[in-house]
Amino acid sequence: MKLFKSLLVAGVSVALLSGCGANNEKAANEAATASPAAAQTDATSAASIVNEAAAFTKAVSAEGTWIVAILNDVTVDQDVVVAGEFHDKGVAENAIYRKLALYAQDADHKVTANYTLTAPKVTVQSENFRVQGGTIKGDVYVEAKGFNLHESSTIDGNLYFASEDVKASAAVDGKVTGATEVK
Repeated sequence: MKLFKSLLVAGVSVALLSGCGANNEKAANEAATASPAAAQTDATSAASIVNEAAAFTKAVSAEGTWIVAILNDVTVDQDVVVAGEFHDKGVAENAIYRKLALYAQDADHKVTANYTLTAPKVTVQSENFRVQGGTIKGDVYVEAKGFNLHESSTIDGNLYFASEDVKASAAVDGKVTGATEVK
């Protein structure tokens, strides 16, 4: 059973990471060959692929990774803080960038499932944070510049910005069911 779970996690990891950019092939290969224990370990150059609340909260913290992907619907009973400075693909020379992937995809980059992250409040303190696919159910408070809600994403709640400057730097192409305002 452990071998089956390891192969399943590795397969999903490869499929998900293959769509995150051409330079992610190395990360996908590393994830596919990792042992189950290594797959749970966060490293700033690899993705955190999570399926439960505690792992998710750690993955989006300042000690987490540049990309966080969930494998199913996740409910967090406490407020979530997305913190820390991260760089595209975990490489310090690359642009500041962080991504939350709320979807799964196949080897051809076709989205095969969308997931919901449920939390009372999600506070974004990481610059250039992108939410792609799926739904965040709860209010989102953005304190950092460069927030991006991809067209494939939904916030089922309110979207608040800390200032007009933060709001002006955001790209909100997805759906927000509640208010979008500076608060």
